[in-house]
Amino acid sequence: MRARKALFAIPLALGLVACGTGSDGDTGADRKPVEAAPGTEVTVADVGLGSILVDGQGRTLYAFTKDKEATSNCDAECIAVWPALTSPSPADAGKGVKKSLLREAKQSGGAVHVTYGDWPLYYYVGDMTPGDVNGQGLDGEWFAVSPDGDLVRKSA
Repeated sequence: MRARKALFAIPLALGLVACGTGSDGDTGADRKPVEAAPGTEVTVADVGLGSILVDGQGRTLYAFTKDKEATSNCDAECIAVWPALTSPSPADAGKGVKKSLLREAKQSGGAVHVTYGDWPLYYYVGDMTPGDVNGQGLDGEWFAVSPDGDLVRKSA
C-alpha cells in the first residue's frame, strides 16, 4: 500500500514543478487560493517592475506564456499555485487600465476568467501582500502584465 501511495505522489509533485514553484521549492500547497470578490477591479500600480496590472487590493496579476488567445492552459494542479482571476460580473477597469483590453473568457467547466488582451490573469499564492511580485519570471513562463497588455519580462 505504501508503494502505491508513493506512485501517486510522484506525478503530483512533477505537475506542481511543471506549473511553477518558487526558487525555494514553495508550491503554495499550504495556502488558500485567492478569490476575487464581486465587482472585481483591475487597476495599475507602479512597482519595481514598472507599471503593472493589479487587482483592486493591489495584488499582482500574472500571465502564463502557455496561454493562447485568451484560453487558459493552466490545469487543476497549476491553478492550485496560480489561482485564476475570476469574477461573477464583468471586471471594472480602474485607473490606467485600457477598458478595451479588459474582457472575460469562459473556460472549461464554466468558470469566467478575467482576461487582459489575450492573457487570462492569475494570482500567485507566494504573493502574501499587495505589491509582492514573487511570481515574476518563475520558470520563464509567468510574468506581470503591463497596462498595454504586454508581458513585463524584467526581473523582480
